Formats: sequence, structure tokens, C-alpha cells
Amino acid sequence: MKIRTRIVLLSATLMLGCAIGAADTEIKIGNIMPYTGAFSEYGATGRAEAAYFQMIDDQGGVNGRKIKFISLDSGSDTGKAVALAHQLVEQDQVLATVGIWGTAANLAIRQYMSEQKVPQLFVAATESAFDDPSHFPWTMGFQASKRTEGLVYAKYILEHKPGAKVAILYVGDPSGDEWRQGIRDGLGAKAAAMIVKEASFAYSDPEALDAQIVVLKNSGADVFMNLVVGRLATRAIRKAYDIDWHPLQFIPNASLSVAAFLEPAGLQKAAGIITNARSKSWLKPPSRQDPAVRAFLEWMRKYNPDASMRDANNVYGYEVAQTLVEVLKKCGGDLTRANVMKQAASLDLELGMLRPGIRVTTSPTDYQPIKQLYLIRFDGQDWSPIEN
Repeated sequence: MKIRTRIVLLSATLMLGCAIGAADTEIKIGNIMPYTGAFSEYGATGRAEAAYFQMIDDQGGVNGRKIKFISLDSGSDTGKAVALAHQLVEQDQVLATVGIWGTAANLAIRQYMSEQKVPQLFVAATESAFDDPSHFPWTMGFQASKRTEGLVYAKYILEHKPGAKVAILYVGDPSGDEWRQGIRDGLGAKAAAMIVKEASFAYSDPEALDAQIVVLKNSGADVFMNLVVGRLATRAIRKAYDIDWHPLQFIPNASLSVAAFLEPAGLQKAAGIITNARSKSWLKPPSRQDPAVRAFLEWMRKYNPDASMRDANNVYGYEVAQTLVEVLKKCGGDLTRANVMKQAASLDLELGMLRPGIRVTTSPTDYQPIKQLYLIRFDGQDWSPIEN
């Protein structure tokens, strides 16, 4: 699947200050998304980004230039990432990429993007590895890291359930280990006594997930760190409930979408789960008094009408696309890849859908634009902030 993938040859005469990927009327932006396959639920993010750019184009574009968003389907196959990145850079000649989904895909192309000096902006992955400007100055993350998530969850447990017996389910790779280590570091000296069982799994072996959850239940744990993303998060939530295990459960931010992951698990089965967020609520009527929330909902109705209002992936795509547009505006007429990266590394933005107090800030030594998060709990219908 491609979104707005027509290929147009660049004008032979580019405006002064423009380079590959930017002409006098157009800016090419690349993206790779899992529109099909095991992680296809996250394709909603790419569709939301395309819809946001369409709104910007309808408003006249960025400094008079329309955004041509070239979004390629990975089929949820990480092995395709390198070839697709080559296509975007060498064939489509994009100015930059934005919001490419997945840790493995972004790590696989990071060296290539650095060698080609193409901005790999606001990757849809939360490893601390994407905040490394000294080694990879062309690659930038977006939201709070997995380590930050783990530290915040651990702090909550220590404050609210200090006698907890903790079980951790995590993917057996460096990505899952960052979450796990963040929890361990957050628990500090109490980690050895509080963590009663850890179990790893692989996304390629979903059947083994069920057995691991049974093992974790049998450990006697009353806190379940369910560090699973995508449809396997749905499966893990459902399995724990169905075997009559009802611990205090935490899931990653990446699994919080009600439409994509909690409804398929069963809303009752997800009740009481805790995760983290950075964005405002948009489903409850009182939230619609906020002009920024109303603007988001109006955009959804006009530009993304087939998407579920209950899918948080739409908010994520909206925020990423909005941030990129601000970067392009800051570039003015100097639409070179070097200037795009320079402007991306000097942000101080307040996005309308971000919770008050959370800003997008970067510098040449800080490539993690969003650093803050807050905890939320699912009440069986929607997420509500946890007041500390």
C-alpha cells in the first residue's frame, strides 16, 4: 500500500536554497509503515500523517509548497526496511523521512540514513538509542523512552504497592530489555525481592505467549508488567483474565489504543490497566471545551473520517505530522537536508494535543523531543488520569 505515491520528476530548475526532495512547489517526505501484516494496526499512524499533510496542502502548503507524502508498506517485515529506505532516498529522492515505524526497522536503516545525510525524523520507536546525536546526528526520536516508562511504572509501584510481587513479560531482545531494565533500576535495591518472575517471548511465536503468562501467574505475582505491543498485547490481556489472574497490570504506551487493542481483548478484561500518555483526552465530552481538542476532532471528521475516534494512533500521527510541519516552516526557503536537521534540533513547541506542561524541545545534544509522560488508568470504557 502507498499513500499519495504518484512520482513526479523534480523541476530542472530548483529554487535557490532548495536541494534534493524540495522544489519550487513541492516537498517530498518519506515514510515506512506496517499497513499489512502482524502490526497492521499501527498503519493508522501513517494514514493520520497523510491526512494531516492533506489538510496543510489544502491550506496552501508550507511556505507555498505542497507536501508529497510517500508512505510505503513494510508488510510488518523488518527485513524490507533497508530496501524501502533505499527506494525513498535514491528513487523517490525525499527531503527527509518522518515517523518510520518500529525499533528494528529504524535501527536497520539508521547507518544508511547517516551515510546519505538524510534526516530520519521522529521515529516511531522509543529506545534510548534514538537519542544519540554524537553518533547518529541524522536520526531523532519523538516520545519518552522505554527506560523512562519503566522508571515511572516502578516509582508508582513503590509508592502505591510497596509489598508487591512483580512479574515481567517482555520481548527477548534489546528493545524489551530496556523496558525491563528501566523497571529494575526504578525499583532499585528492592528489585531482587519484589520481582518474583520474568518471562521473555518472541513476536514470531505467539503460541508460546500463553504458556509464559501461566508461568507468571503461578509465581504468585500480584503486579503484571505486560510489556507487549500490537495484537499480542491484546492476546496477553485476554489470556491473563481468562485464567482468572487479576493483578495490577501495566502495558506500554504503544498498546493503549482502545479501538486497536483493548476492544479486541474485551473492555471488561482490560479494566484497571495502567499505562502512560502525553496527550489530552479527546473522547469525554468535557474535553471538547478545549479548542485544541475541538480542532483535532474537526480534522478527524473532515480528513480522516474512516478512522476510529477511539484509536490513539491517530493522535500520535497528528502530533508527529504537526511537528514536522513546524520544522519545515522554520526552514523557510532553505530546504536543504542539513537545514531540516538543524531546525529539528532546535525545537521548543507547544502542541495543542499535548497535556499542559509537556513540550517538544530539542537541541544539538538532545534528540528526545518529548521527555515527560503521565500515568492513566482504563476504567472499562476510556482512560482517565491517575492523580498522584
